[in-house]
Amino acid sequence: MNLNRVRKGLTRSGRTILLVLGLVIISVSLFITYQMAETLRIKERHDVELWAAAMERVNREAMGDYMSDPLVSSIINNRNNIPFIITDENLRVVSYHLIPEEIIRDTERLRITLDRMASHNMPIIVRFWWTAEHNHIIFYGRSSTLMMLYIFPFVQMLVIIGFVVMLFVAFRSSRQDEQNRVWIGLTKETAHQLGTPTSSLLGWIEYLREQSVDPMVVEEMEKDLAHLRKIVDRFSKIGSDTPLEPANVNEVVGGCVMYFRKRIPRNVTLDYNGFASDRVQAMLNTALFEWVVENLLKNSLDALQGHGAINVHISANDKSVMIDVSDTGKGIAKSNWKTIFEPGFTTKTRGWGLGLSLSRRIVEEYHHGKIAVVESVIGKGTTIRITLKRIFV
Repeated sequence: MNLNRVRKGLTRSGRTILLVLGLVIISVSLFITYQMAETLRIKERHDVELWAAAMERVNREAMGDYMSDPLVSSIINNRNNIPFIITDENLRVVSYHLIPEEIIRDTERLRITLDRMASHNMPIIVRFWWTAEHNHIIFYGRSSTLMMLYIFPFVQMLVIIGFVVMLFVAFRSSRQDEQNRVWIGLTKETAHQLGTPTSSLLGWIEYLREQSVDPMVVEEMEKDLAHLRKIVDRFSKIGSDTPLEPANVNEVVGGCVMYFRKRIPRNVTLDYNGFASDRVQAMLNTALFEWVVENLLKNSLDALQGHGAINVHISANDKSVMIDVSDTGKGIAKSNWKTIFEPGFTTKTRGWGLGLSLSRRIVEEYHHGKIAVVESVIGKGTTIRITLKRIFV
């Protein structure tokens, strides 16, 4: 049962719906705003053409001083927010509106402004009725209203994207909180349920000691019971304050390795360099960290399918301690290197896919370290690395 596939399928559907809805809203908004902008652009063109028509009819005496004519002045100044520059045929400025004075005085900046206006709107030539010479040219730009209409779709797009992101984050956060409550409740209940049978098993072991049973068998059973009680302790710690203490990483990891060595198939080898290497320390909650190492060893055993090799290697530098668990198993596709740590992901026909998810939570949230696949080749094996902050005591 692969819960991750179901979860990812539902999540993908939700994301698709949000994406399609966002695209539809943005597309409709862009279309409507574009139509409004085009309507306003055409109106502004008509207004400027009206100015030109009024200017063409100005008296000969008022030539070059349009504002002295009451009609022209009224037409141009009536709620006019269109920037313009009127020049003669030699591009000498005759009149201007909503253009900074420093641009008019600067020849280079004036030329750039005229070019930009001409690229936005075709200049309009004013032809005077009394002469074929000395025509004027109206260069005009976009009004502030038109500029706002052009910018508005992008602002709206950012708002919609931000809203969708906020919804996604809120949805994911609430779902994560719900998952956390389920995890904590499940682990607490598991610890409670395991408490009674482990206490009962302890009594049965004491009974077997008094019987004619091979002492070595009883000793191994006692080790398994101790391990089971350790598991109960681990479950009880999930969701609680988990103090970290200085610990010898070599010994903590070595204890897990030694426990597994007596319980692995005959055709599997388990090597460990920690006992021979220099001792390194880190801040650990031993019970929880052993859980992580055991999960990695179990996954490696599953990947080997009864034959192969596992190598646990400890290395360190001045800042970090690295624990590598490598196997010669079937490997992991690179596309799944991160996915394997998500709740519900599993390649097994039976299983819930919780081990590596719990391992990542223990390493990253409780120990402030990192856990990741550093190498994996299909058919050759996998290496998963735990990185912790090193301490010197």
